[in-house]
Amino acid sequence: MSKNFRVLASVAIAASLAATSACSNTRDEEASSASTSNLIGIAMPQKSLERWNKDGSHLDEILKKAGYETSLQHADSVEQQITQIQNMINQNPKVLVVASIDGTALAPALEKAAEKKVKVIAYDRLINSTPNVDFYATFDNYLVGKLQGQFIEEKLGLKDGKGPFNLEAFAGSADDNNAKFFFSGAWDVLKPYIDSGKLVIPSGKKPATNEQWTTVSVQGWKTETAQSEMDNRLNSFYTGGKKVNVVLSPNDSLALGIAQSLESKGYKPGADYPIITGQDADLANTKNVLADKQSMTVWKDTRTLGDQVAKMIDAIVKGGTVEVNDEKTYNNGVKVVPSFLLPPVVVTKDDVKTKLVDSGFYTADKLGL
Repeated sequence: MSKNFRVLASVAIAASLAATSACSNTRDEEASSASTSNLIGIAMPQKSLERWNKDGSHLDEILKKAGYETSLQHADSVEQQITQIQNMINQNPKVLVVASIDGTALAPALEKAAEKKVKVIAYDRLINSTPNVDFYATFDNYLVGKLQGQFIEEKLGLKDGKGPFNLEAFAGSADDNNAKFFFSGAWDVLKPYIDSGKLVIPSGKKPATNEQWTTVSVQGWKTETAQSEMDNRLNSFYTGGKKVNVVLSPNDSLALGIAQSLESKGYKPGADYPIITGQDADLANTKNVLADKQSMTVWKDTRTLGDQVAKMIDAIVKGGTVEVNDEKTYNNGVKVVPSFLLPPVVVTKDDVKTKLVDSGFYTADKLGL
């Protein structure tokens, strides 16, 4: 998507939302105090993680430009997020947008939202075990993993019968519903090669099925935990000159720790450096891609996710039809949540400029280009 197109699109969204906001203000004045002004609540995970800092800021900016009042909160723990959500609900927002830290822990809080007729949009992470989530906006998370698996398949020449190669696999946080989709997408591509012996896992950490993905999960998506785990595997299973050839990392925060571990063990960029996957196009990881310390990242242009959620809010406030494109995949244990899925994109060293810089996601100077 070109930068100019994105600017025009953002202007159009803001204009549309501004018109909606004006209409909603009129209705608010006429409808006693059922809802506070035109407030939109936004609950995000840790601000310290680049991904969530950007997501929250972008959505907040769109809505404010359109004349909405917003309450943007970032939480470092499940308990803190629940408290934040409860406080937002007490302010009677029009819509509550939630990127959950733990998608299984919010049912009691959202029951209060339903009582107050506050619509809830799950942002990028599905909220489970409750009927009180109205819509879900995310990327095609299974495809994210599939793209990572296919990248490994292609780069190693597995389809051509090459191998064996030493693989180590990681999965995301066990409390993040998306993590199982990332892992399943990749494992469906890679497991046949594991079964045939073309991919070997010296550590023995290889889930027998997709459902066992939590056995290789990294709680909280923490860089330091991934680094420590990779250190342990290298120290225990890669002695006597044995080398790891490929690491399946579901996202960039884990990939960063894995790369740091490899560097500490003497691995250097070059022909024998392991393939490392990632996701999110974080700044440090994009620089690592350019420096050959990470092989790829799956880019989810989260600006488009914010844009889509803003459109969904617009439709809810207007009383219109909320656009979705998937009403089958995301069952939260109580209901199938109507969802809008956006496409992810693979980024490698060769196309960092055309995909990340030319789109305006990063400036060239920020990447050292």
